[in-house]
Amino acid sequence: MNTTFEGTEILAAIYQEVQQRFTQVSDLAHGWEHVERVYTLADYLAQQEEANRFIVGAAALMHDLGRSTEADEEASGQHRHHADISVELATAILERYHVDDVTRQAIMHAIIAHSFSKGVTPQTKEAGIVRDADRLDGLGAIGILRWGMVSEQLRDASTRSYHPTDPLAQQRKPDDHAYILDHFPAKLLTLADQMTTSTGRQLAQQRTEYMRSFLQQFQAELNIAQQ
Repeated sequence: MNTTFEGTEILAAIYQEVQQRFTQVSDLAHGWEHVERVYTLADYLAQQEEANRFIVGAAALMHDLGRSTEADEEASGQHRHHADISVELATAILERYHVDDVTRQAIMHAIIAHSFSKGVTPQTKEAGIVRDADRLDGLGAIGILRWGMVSEQLRDASTRSYHPTDPLAQQRKPDDHAYILDHFPAKLLTLADQMTTSTGRQLAQQRTEYMRSFLQQFQAELNIAQQ
């Protein structure tokens, strides 16, 4: 695959800057390792789908940039959405590198559209690719690892690992606020159907099947434990 394209040098500089910004981020699920994986995945998808690699790469690198300032945001009493902060920070970076307005706006849209909670529909191939890459990182073996990290961050005293009689939520509506295992049927197992690219969909289906096998193994082990 091609290693150079228009904007490669700027992208390399952005890579270094974003990596430096994440050195103090303690959120392992959304830290630099996550950003780097999303960037690599997004570039792979961009090549497979013949998209603009600079737009995809820049947006992927900066999609969670707002999370690098969350400690400062909380200290100041602000609670802005991380994607909004990412756009603000990314705009300043791109202006510094004299990226043209059209390209900059395409990157901003991809950053906003990646967010699950924002609910913004990707309007370009590049935005769809960045969203696919971000959601792919929530699937498969890596997704299971990240699920554990996020669950520990979000739990409170009332949270339980799983429902005592229906752990896989087969006969009830999933509630991932009450049971952390419910995050699989509530969100993770639905991501494959939300992919915007054929390559992303194929990868998502493979990773989802792995997660389903994990849940089957969990149920099998639980059955023995409860005998």
